[in-house]
Amino acid sequence: MGQERAAISPRRAWGDPVATDEGDRRLTRQGQERKQQLLDHAAELFAERGYAETRVIDIVKSAGVAKGLFYWYFENKEAVFRELVELTRQRMRAQQRRDIDPTANPLLRLRQGTESSIRFMGEHRRLYSIIDLESLGPSLTRLLRSGGDVHARDNARHIADGIAQGIIRDDDPLMMAWSLVGTVSSFSHLHRTGRIDRSLDDLAAFAGRFVVRALAASDEIAEEASSGALPNLQRPA
Repeated sequence: MGQERAAISPRRAWGDPVATDEGDRRLTRQGQERKQQLLDHAAELFAERGYAETRVIDIVKSAGVAKGLFYWYFENKEAVFRELVELTRQRMRAQQRRDIDPTANPLLRLRQGTESSIRFMGEHRRLYSIIDLESLGPSLTRLLRSGGDVHARDNARHIADGIAQGIIRDDDPLMMAWSLVGTVSSFSHLHRTGRIDRSLDDLAAFAGRFVVRALAASDEIAEEASSGALPNLQRPA
């Protein structure tokens, strides 16, 4: 459980200033530690009980702090969930930046991004399982959907670059991007729920190959990209 708990509780680097709802207030190192403690226990309870069944009093009792301290850092339970989602989203994008080679051609970047996303979502499966199973209400639903919108727009830019280079088939970039988002989401959900019995690395590699073959302008390009033999290829449009 210790490993899973750490996985769903993104941490800021010690010493980094943390903005609060007041905007210009910065937390001390001790304040960061207290706030992170509340986030850790909230994440654990959300995963065990579900968002709807977890109360603020449950979070403060689990963390062993006074209720007033909770409201120093968070307006309500929804604010805790929002911060967990946002911190997880930031960590996912940071992981993608580490895993995607900016000098590679767009098709390989899309493959690398797909594989990175699959691995990250699998490693943080407890938080994503809350998102799968809960009815979170319109406000939190909009928050979660906004992440998918950003992911789709980012992928659409890569796809448009690949179309211009002639290595991705010529079609609507945004629609193709949404198909990629759906692939990552579906494979990750099936893996979390035990309906796909593969290692995370194996699933990520399969998803990467699947995306390449769906997007590539030709079977030859797909084969080269699937095997990793398409490092900087640029075909004329």
